[in-house]
Amino acid sequence: MRALAIAATGMNAQQTNLEVIANNIANINTTAFKRGRAEFTDLLYQTERAAGVANRANQSVVPEGANIGLGVQTSAVRKLFEQGEISQTSNTLDAAIVGNGWFQIEGSDGTTLYTRAGAFNKDANGRLVTIDGHGVIPAITIPQDATEVTIAQDGTVSVRIGEQDNMTQVGQLQLALFANDAGLRPLGDNLFSVTEASGDAVVASPADTGYGYLKQGYLESSNVDSVKEITDLISAQRAYEMNSKVITTADEMAQIVSKNLK
Repeated sequence: MRALAIAATGMNAQQTNLEVIANNIANINTTAFKRGRAEFTDLLYQTERAAGVANRANQSVVPEGANIGLGVQTSAVRKLFEQGEISQTSNTLDAAIVGNGWFQIEGSDGTTLYTRAGAFNKDANGRLVTIDGHGVIPAITIPQDATEVTIAQDGTVSVRIGEQDNMTQVGQLQLALFANDAGLRPLGDNLFSVTEASGDAVVASPADTGYGYLKQGYLESSNVDSVKEITDLISAQRAYEMNSKVITTADEMAQIVSKNLK
């Protein structure tokens, strides 16, 4: 019976949905995490009776056909790049992006990666790095004798040397924009890489037209909504149970048919 195979695709789809929800919930406290959403499309249809053709020669055209769907398939797991809540921290090197844009990060192989997580620190040489030690692009080095560091909304990084009255600019953070953020490839560690689907990065200074601005001493929180995830979790469970019930019912019907044929 086709119902068995159709219901099986539904169970597989809800299993994928459950895995996406589980990943969202697991990252509810991950800095700048963007929640995912599983998206599905129906499979091909088998035509039992075609619409728009004559039922018999010289007869009226059939107004509606009989098309039996063969189930569902996962078409995408979309990242939803909605702004997360901005939370204050005690680290002067933290910087949250308010609005559009991505920080540029140097990968271990020298490629440019991208992140929304602005939890920065200094390495042994004073260079601004991520919590995993990846250098920020463009490179910014904080002098060892700096007593104060400020990050302006436009990304300008300035330091006070000793007890000097004036601040000294040591660099400026840049932001990247993409034509299609959803096309970026997630790599883990809050990092993303460019793909053909995302398009190339367009780099400019924070606060430029179309770009977000930076807020020092703050971090962007995960955009996962715990209430919505629990609601989606219950919905996925119910859908899985219904597909399971279809399989049980189809099996019972097949057994009845088998007994009657004996």
